[in-house]
Amino acid sequence: MKALSIHDKDKIAAFLRRHPFLHLYSLGDLDDFFWHYTAWYTFTKNDEITQLALLYTGTSLPVLLGLTEEPTDLMKDLLHSIIHLLPKRFYAHLSGDVATVLADDYQIVSHGLHHKMALTNLASLDAFDTSDVISLSVADEAELKEFYRVSYPENWFEPRMLETGHYYGIRHGGVLMSAAGVHVYSQSYRVAALGNIATHPQFRKQGLARVVCAKLCQEFLRKVDYIGLNVKADNSSAIACYTKLGFECVNTYEEYSLQLKPTAL
Repeated sequence: MKALSIHDKDKIAAFLRRHPFLHLYSLGDLDDFFWHYTAWYTFTKNDEITQLALLYTGTSLPVLLGLTEEPTDLMKDLLHSIIHLLPKRFYAHLSGDVATVLADDYQIVSHGLHHKMALTNLASLDAFDTSDVISLSVADEAELKEFYRVSYPENWFEPRMLETGHYYGIRHGGVLMSAAGVHVYSQSYRVAALGNIATHPQFRKQGLARVVCAKLCQEFLRKVDYIGLNVKADNSSAIACYTKLGFECVNTYEEYSLQLKPTAL
């Protein structure tokens, strides 16, 4: 089967909406804010998409999304067919054993299993007083960079996302104690993926992240139908926080860093 590069947003969206929480990031990337950083590869049958992978280049390191339901054979076949189109270095979100198809050509480092969590219990948000939460903007970029350096050094913070207007925080005495934002947001496609959620080490275990996330979700519910996030499977404290907000685990995948082997150059 031959992989095709596709540019038809409607056709892509129809495929992704079959499993909107699994493909939350990809649905958001159809938005004009992200679209020109995307490359979409598919298998089709009778002009219908049967499998799809996304390469997103809008971050400092390109990201490959190869997420699928079981069985994974069709996704492995798709990625094998586009190996020659992939960058020398990239990050990847891959389902099941899909990474094995890249092992001959790439050095692969796993960053562990991750859960996709979906906001399904909207009533849980009513329990949180978010009156102390403030909106953050592009004017706060430098402060946020320093905040994440101290609070969440491995975090992927893309300052461009501040332009969405969906970053929130709590300050005390002029100090940013906790913050949360988005990795992907599209009002057009009615999806939001929370990200960049952190609390300063000096202010942890006070429930601040829950309050900030509650505010973020409350605002998103005015504009989108699907709210989700990704969290490392062994991060029990974060999972507990999100569960109290009304999120539940709906899928598991693995994250990787990949570097082309010298012998494959």
